[in-house]
Amino acid sequence: MQQIINFIIRNKNFLLFLLLFCVSLLFTIQSHSYHKSKFINSANFLTGGVYNSINNISSYFSLKSQNTLLAEENKQLKSLWFNASQKTDSTYVDSTAFQSPYRFYTANIIKNSYALTDNYLTINKGRKDSIKQDFGVISSKGIIGIIDKTSRGYGTVLSILNTTSRISAQLKKTNHFGTLTWNGKSPEFTQLVDIPKIAPLQKGDTIITSGRSSIFPKGVPVGVIADFVLDQAENFYEINVKLFNDMTNIEHVYIIENIDTEEILNLNNNNNND
Repeated sequence: MQQIINFIIRNKNFLLFLLLFCVSLLFTIQSHSYHKSKFINSANFLTGGVYNSINNISSYFSLKSQNTLLAEENKQLKSLWFNASQKTDSTYVDSTAFQSPYRFYTANIIKNSYALTDNYLTINKGRKDSIKQDFGVISSKGIIGIIDKTSRGYGTVLSILNTTSRISAQLKKTNHFGTLTWNGKSPEFTQLVDIPKIAPLQKGDTIITSGRSSIFPKGVPVGVIADFVLDQAENFYEINVKLFNDMTNIEHVYIIENIDTEEILNLNNNNNND
């Protein structure tokens, strides 16, 4: 403290000059509009740069929350897209009073296997998040798999890279449909079987889900035709499908619930009993 007092005493003339200079500068800025505008512009430039730097730093540390918000927004957009797609059907009855058939949830993949013949993924959502068995799982690029089992906070997903997986899929440009399977070889390709000989096929044609089950809505992207062969004995094609998804690099996913599943299954069971 004594050193500070000694410094002020030694430099009292300079400090007095500095104080008077600042006061005169303030009076000049206040009394002249030109000087005032220049000062404000300079101050805005300096403070803007500081705030921009602070915002960049805070934005970096908030990337996780921002990704969560974007995932939630995409969930809502996908819900609108799939529910609105029902209107393209000529038999669709327009009634805004009816509840939308699909509900979407977001989740993250916390474990992923793709090198086995029977691959599963683990997500960070479970029963407490209303996730149940047989819900569909997709990403922003296309199909991932089907919920197999759930605990309170987690769930396992039967991957499309599983030799026991069976999903109804079709050609996008026609209504010819078959079964999407996996031969256990490459994680980049799945196989679409039981497509009839009369179906027009070309390399590069898009494959989508057919909507012929209660799990996935029609139109979820799967991949494109890489090549195909015709089984002469059965008159059906076996198609290699190049997946849109990189199944070795998945983080954010969407879970699809068809809220009409129970009603559909009960109706089918009653028909079978009859």
